[in-house]
Amino acid sequence: MPSPKLQILLTGNELMTGDIVDSNSAMMAQVFKEIGLNVSRKVTLADDLPLLVNEIKNIAHNSDILIINGGLGPTVDDLTAQALALAIESSLEQNPIALSHVTDWCKKRAITLNAANTKQAILPVDCQIIANKTGSAVGFSIRYMGCDIYCTPGVPSELKIMLSEQIIPIIRENLPNNIISNVVRIQVFGIGESSLQTLIDERLPSWPVELELGFRAGDPLLEVKLTANSSRGVKLRSVWQDKLVKVLGDHFIAQIQGKALTLAEHLMENLKQKNISLTTAESCTGGLIASKLTAVAGASAIFSAGFVTYSNLMKHKILGVPNKTLQQHGAVSEAVVIAMAKGALLKSNANLAIAVSGIAGPKGGSAQKPTGTVWFAWGDIKNIKTQCLLLPYDRVKFQHYVAAIGLDLLRRYQQNLSSTPNYIIERGHNIE
Repeated sequence: MPSPKLQILLTGNELMTGDIVDSNSAMMAQVFKEIGLNVSRKVTLADDLPLLVNEIKNIAHNSDILIINGGLGPTVDDLTAQALALAIESSLEQNPIALSHVTDWCKKRAITLNAANTKQAILPVDCQIIANKTGSAVGFSIRYMGCDIYCTPGVPSELKIMLSEQIIPIIRENLPNNIISNVVRIQVFGIGESSLQTLIDERLPSWPVELELGFRAGDPLLEVKLTANSSRGVKLRSVWQDKLVKVLGDHFIAQIQGKALTLAEHLMENLKQKNISLTTAESCTGGLIASKLTAVAGASAIFSAGFVTYSNLMKHKILGVPNKTLQQHGAVSEAVVIAMAKGALLKSNANLAIAVSGIAGPKGGSAQKPTGTVWFAWGDIKNIKTQCLLLPYDRVKFQHYVAAIGLDLLRRYQQNLSSTPNYIIERGHNIE
């Protein structure tokens, strides 16, 4: 039995003008691929009722599954419900489930229910409601001419939940038995796509064709996907996954189970298990490492204080970095980050610290310390490790990479990982 034909229709003037960049179709394509479905066609249209009606008719006659994304909001240019009703020659009615949802949504936010809000409850007759956990507009579905049509919100976070918790389970249940897709997603940090591909080519030259290997660059984690689209691929997956993990070495972070975790979440989880407290001393990142840590629920269990000492004066007054050290070596130096880390440990009484000081640019560099130079110091009061890197990126990217590397260095330290990460091999910088 052939695979169901799946198409996506995206709606919105903002998509056509470029005011909003379409990320939803890419996310949907990835999600559907994991259950063995490929998107055969996607169309983006402006908020134009005749165009939408014609396209819905066309897709419904030539597809098994249609995902309509966007156009469920309260304004006059949100036309999905109206266009669908016209396309399938149905009428609109006030849906009691949808009305109850938007009423409760407004009540919880102390918003007065008005005509614009209730517009989101005017839906095609006999449609099935798809709950929206966070947004004001429910999704809905209907079957027409043998095509299952799902109408979804344009807000990415709302769409993602609706897909994973409701739409995908329904579609998967109705898939033919001959469709096989088994996807494993692995998080990697510290090695880029090209370097990793080269490593795999060298170490695993006989990679099986039945097991598709894919990469998705992230910020900052790289995701490696192993997709088995046949019964033989499923049988091979476990063995070759183990081989891949060995090749990844200490760059391997985790196999994704459900929601992908951040570097900070992985680190905090490990520190909590060992009851290890942590502090930060930051200059060039301006508190970004602490921000990533405190974004994790329950961070207070192991993180009580972080220090942002941007100027030399504050490095001295708050963290006790000797003025002589600052004058002799400069703020971006091994001696200073060691003193920053020790000062933060003493002030906070934490077990573990990370300290960073660097030149984020675009100005401030020199021949010896060019823009992008950054010193790291991490460890406990008896064992402080250091490393200097050269990260020649723009200011914002530099700060994010420094923060991510800082978290990874802590991960490696508390897990006693002794190998040298690829970013040190490629970006190590000796200046003192």
